[in-house]
Amino acid sequence: QVQLVESGGGLVQAGGPLRLSCAASGRTFSSYNMGWFRRPPGKEREFVAVISWSGGSRDYADSVKGRFTISRDNAKNTVYLQMNSLKPEDTAVYYCAAKSSGVVTTRSYDYDYWGQGTQVTVSS
Repeated sequence: QVQLVESGGGLVQAGGPLRLSCAASGRTFSSYNMGWFRRPPGKEREFVAVISWSGGSRDYADSVKGRFTISRDNAKNTVYLQMNSLKPEDTAVYYCAAKSSGVVTTRSYDYDYWGQGTQVTVSS
């Protein structure tokens, strides 16, 4: 069982940075691949970024490549999403998710555990 708690969301001006954190409970955090997803207003949930259990493999949605960076600290049971050059279209509720180690995937239904989400609002 893994419990996930996101933090770091808020209101930011376009072009600014924001860093999200996701703290996980449990001693098996290091065995999970971790993903970030988001749900923009009125839209379906979408993939943002994923990092493998070791940190050796990462993938990003095309819309955030070059602007967002996913990282993890297994000693702190935490995964991060550094978001730079934010745009109004990045406005969404951001969720972190955990998937038992295996193939790194961008599909939300592959993930076993989810956080409650944190709101990110980018003003123009």
